[in-house]
Amino acid sequence: MAAMLLEQAGQPLRSATLPVPAPGPGQILLKVLACGVCRTDLHIYDGELDHPKLPLVLGHEIVGRVEALGPDTSGFEEGMRVGVPWLGYTDGTCRYCREGHENLCDEPKFTGYQIDGGYAAYTVADERYCFAIPDGYSDAEAAPLLCAGLIGYRSFKMAEDALQGETKRLGIYGFGAAAHIVAQVARYQGCAVYAFTSPGDTQAQDFARSLGAVWAGGSDEEAPDELDAALIFAPVGSLIPAALKALRKGGVVVCGGIHMSEIPAFSYDILWEEREIRSVANLTRDDAREFLALAPEVPVRTTVVPMKLSEANEALTRLREGALTGAAVLIP
Repeated sequence: MAAMLLEQAGQPLRSATLPVPAPGPGQILLKVLACGVCRTDLHIYDGELDHPKLPLVLGHEIVGRVEALGPDTSGFEEGMRVGVPWLGYTDGTCRYCREGHENLCDEPKFTGYQIDGGYAAYTVADERYCFAIPDGYSDAEAAPLLCAGLIGYRSFKMAEDALQGETKRLGIYGFGAAAHIVAQVARYQGCAVYAFTSPGDTQAQDFARSLGAVWAGGSDEEAPDELDAALIFAPVGSLIPAALKALRKGGVVVCGGIHMSEIPAFSYDILWEEREIRSVANLTRDDAREFLALAPEVPVRTTVVPMKLSEANEALTRLREGALTGAAVLIP
């Protein structure tokens, strides 16, 4: 099968021909129909997440068709369309799994990190971490739901308590793939969305307004109103104190990324008065089921840039440069 292979951090992905993998117990073989390109892929590529399996097939926003079932599988049938997210395996026995926090599992494995992912024509996945894709989405449109959508949704859930008062003002820092999805969910839930982009990125600001943001500006600007909550998707540590300064008393900042640059020192007074900083780690299967049921109701519409599998290096470069509106999606 065709695949784009990461052999060493920082080196371009290599076009390779690999054997089609065989599904083991509890696994299913998928023909990859589409795979989204996520900023986490870029962090792995750059060596900022430093424990990948190498060589590695990146990609964890996978939409595929079930081609074959391994032993001891029961949840899917051949021909079904399913999605595979970042969290690809948990041990099911550690304290966190037992307590219902499988996203914090002590021995997890992640798709496109320790498990070969979707930058290929075929992949295998643990059926426990595969999910039916709702009708009404093309393969490319569905791909960003599986990480950008899921992480955005979990981040939003972490902010919900702060959004229950007289105002529901939500700031979103970094208006890329995750933000453009969660902004739609937030609007559906009655929130006023304030979008913060890279300074001078008027294209992203216009995109945010087109999705219903009541205000859009650079991250170096002050919002016209106090925020009840803020979600940070850009991997820029200096945005945390900026977001804290924008919050009302009792507000919350939720960091939705898996990696962030160093957080600068900041004065305690912007954290005082019961403001909070929280981080999101992965997702749970309940998150996936809830969000994939909610998405068609909103309805969430994803903005995608379809690209050929062989263009994976270009897709990563465009993501790094902020030259994408929405999400790049590779089509094998």
